[in-house]
Amino acid sequence: MTAAGIARLAGVGRAAVSNWRRRHTGFPRPVGGTETSPTFALADVEHWLRAQGKLAEVPLRERVWQQLVSHPAGAATALRHAGAVLLFVRDRPSAWRELNEAADDTELAGMLPAVLASVLTAHLGPHHPVHGLTRDALLPSAALVRATAELAAGEDGAVPAFEFLLGRHLDANPRQYTLTPPGPAALMAALAGPARTVLDPASGTGSLLDAAADTAEDTAELYGQEADPDLAALTALRLALHAPAAQVRVHAADTLRADAFPQLAADAVLAHPPFNERNWGHDELAYDPRWEYGFPARTESELAWVQHALARLREGGTAVLLMPPAAASRRSGRRIRADLLRRGALRAVIALPAGAAPPYGIPLHLWVLRRPGAAAQPSPHLLVVDTAALGAGGAPGRDKPDWQAVRTTALEAWEAFDRDGGIAEQPGVRRSLAAIDLIGDDVDLAPARHLPPPSAAGGLAELATVRQRLATTLSRTAELTPETAGGPDTAPARWPLTTVGELARAGALVLRAGGPGTATADAVPAVLTEHDVIGGTAPSGALPEGGAAPAEEPVLVAAGDVVVPVLGGGAVARVVDEATAGAALGRNLFLLRPDPAALDPWFLAGFLRGTANTRQASSYASTATRLDVRRLQLPRLPLADQLRYGRRFRELAAFEETLRLAARLGEQLVQGLHDGLTDGSVTPG
Repeated sequence: MTAAGIARLAGVGRAAVSNWRRRHTGFPRPVGGTETSPTFALADVEHWLRAQGKLAEVPLRERVWQQLVSHPAGAATALRHAGAVLLFVRDRPSAWRELNEAADDTELAGMLPAVLASVLTAHLGPHHPVHGLTRDALLPSAALVRATAELAAGEDGAVPAFEFLLGRHLDANPRQYTLTPPGPAALMAALAGPARTVLDPASGTGSLLDAAADTAEDTAELYGQEADPDLAALTALRLALHAPAAQVRVHAADTLRADAFPQLAADAVLAHPPFNERNWGHDELAYDPRWEYGFPARTESELAWVQHALARLREGGTAVLLMPPAAASRRSGRRIRADLLRRGALRAVIALPAGAAPPYGIPLHLWVLRRPGAAAQPSPHLLVVDTAALGAGGAPGRDKPDWQAVRTTALEAWEAFDRDGGIAEQPGVRRSLAAIDLIGDDVDLAPARHLPPPSAAGGLAELATVRQRLATTLSRTAELTPETAGGPDTAPARWPLTTVGELARAGALVLRAGGPGTATADAVPAVLTEHDVIGGTAPSGALPEGGAAPAEEPVLVAAGDVVVPVLGGGAVARVVDEATAGAALGRNLFLLRPDPAALDPWFLAGFLRGTANTRQASSYASTATRLDVRRLQLPRLPLADQLRYGRRFRELAAFEETLRLAARLGEQLVQGLHDGLTDGSVTPG
C-alpha cells in the first residue's frame, strides 16, 4: 500500500504519514515502489498503527481495497474477479454461502470457474469480455473474493460494493480513463428518451449505458463496445449488476475498424467518443458504407463517430453524442455538417458549460441526431441551445455547473422543438434555425454564434429598471458618504499595540487557514474564495468531491468571523454576515474568529485594513506579496472603545458595498444601451 493508502486507513492526511516516517524509527520499511512513491506491506502497517494506538481495526472496505490494489495480476484483473463473484453472490446467494463455507482457497479457486461461466453467460451471452477466470488465475484472488462478498453483505448489496471498488480504481488512475460524469450522462439519456435497444460504441466505464438503463424498459437490450479489454470487462460486469433483467452484450474491439454489431438497428445511440484522434482508421476505411454523409478527413474523427452512430440507428432512432466545440466549426468538416443539416439528420446542438466533462476547461457540445426515414424531411430545422451561463466552469470539484438548471433548459427546449418542429426564441439561450440558412461557406453550428445576446432581451423595460436602481443607489451613496472627524492639527494616536498572533495565543481569537476540504454526501457547502472576499460577492466556489484521497473537513465560516486574503498585498478584511455563514473557507484565506467578550469583529476588521498595518506584515517576493496574518497589529482598547470604532467601520463597509453596486449597475446600463442601440431595440431619440 502507498502513503495515501496508509493515510486513508488511519483517517489522517498524507503529511501525517510523512511525519511518522521521519519521527518513528520503527515505522515499517518500504517493500516496493520508488524512492519518491514507496509501497508498504499491509500487515506491517496495520501492526504498527495498532501498536501506536492509531488504529483499532482496519475497516473491511479498506482491507478489500488494499487486497485489490496489491493483487499480483494488477488491480484491473482483481476487480474483474471481484465483480464476477459479486454477480454470482447476487444471483445465487445460497450457492455462494455453501461454496464459501465448504471449500478452502484451493478448492474455491477450482470450483469458481464453472459457476462463474454459467452466471456470466446467462447475463452477458457466450462471447462476453470477462476472460481469464481460470483456476490458476483465481487462486491468488481467493481471499479477495471472500472479503468482497463479505463487503457486499455489509454494503447492502453487490452493486454498492462493486461501485465502491470501481470508483476507487478510477479515482486512483485519473489519467488512464476518460469518464463521463453522472450529470451529462443522465442528460444524454434523457435527450435520447426511453428506448428498448441502446448502443454505446465507445462505452468506457459504462456510464452512458448505465444512465440509459435507468430510463429504459426492464427487458432492455444494452450493447457496448470498447477498445480497452479491461474497461470492456468492467462495463459488462457493471451493467449486469445494475440491470439484471436487461440483455447485456459488450465486446472488446476497436469500433470503427472492427464493428461488433454491424446489423444492429438501435432505438438510441449514446456516445462520448475519443476526441482529436488521428489514427482512427482513415486509410483503411475509405470505402466503408457508414460514410453516408461524406468521408471524414483525417482530422475529423468525431464526424466518423457521428456517422457510425447514425448507421447503427433504426429509422427515426435518436443518437446523442458528446462533442468538442471545434467539431461544429472546423472547415475540414463543413461538407459533412452541411449534408447532415440538409437531410435533417442533425437536429440539435446544445452547448454545455465548461467543467461538464473532460477536458474540463472546454465548453463541450451535445449533438442530437435522428436517422432520417426514406422520405426527405421538408425544410429541416436545427435547434441551438446555449447553457454556458448556467455554470462558472473550471476543473472538477471547483465551480461546477448547475446540472439541474442545465438539464431543465436543454430538455425543455428539445422536447418542445421535437414535438412542434420549432420553438419560440429566447435570446442568449435557444433558437430554431432553418437548415438552409446555415449552409454557407463555413456551416458554423456553434450555438453562441446564432443566438442574439441576452442583454437586450428585456428591451426598454429592463433598461428602465436598471436605470431606476442606479439612480436610487447613487442617491444612497450620497447619503452614506462618510464625514471626516478631527482637524488638520490632530496628532496620530499612540496606542499600545498587540498582534493577531499574540491575541490567538491569549485565546482572544481563533486563527484558521483555509484549505481544500472535501465534499461529502451529507454536506456540500459553497466555498468562499479570495475573489469573493475581495469583490464583496457571495460564495461562488465548490468543494472537490471525495475520491481516493482521505476526506478533509472544510473550515466553515460563521457570522462575526473576519476573513483576510493572504496574497496580493491589498488591504482587505471582510466580516462574515448571516448570508455567508456556513460557507467553506477557500485557499489563500485566513479566518479570525474573535471572542465577542474581548474583541469586536468590525473593530478587528477595520484596523486590519490599515495600509501601514498590511505593509509591515507583508513579505515582498519577486512575483507576489504574501501577508503574514499573525504579524498584523491592532491597538489594545477597551471593548466600549472598540464598539465605537466598529460602528464607524461598519458604516464604511456599507458605503463601500453601495459603491460596488452602483458600479455594477452602471456597467449593466451602459452595456445594455450599447446592445439596444446596435440591435435596434433602443432608438437614439
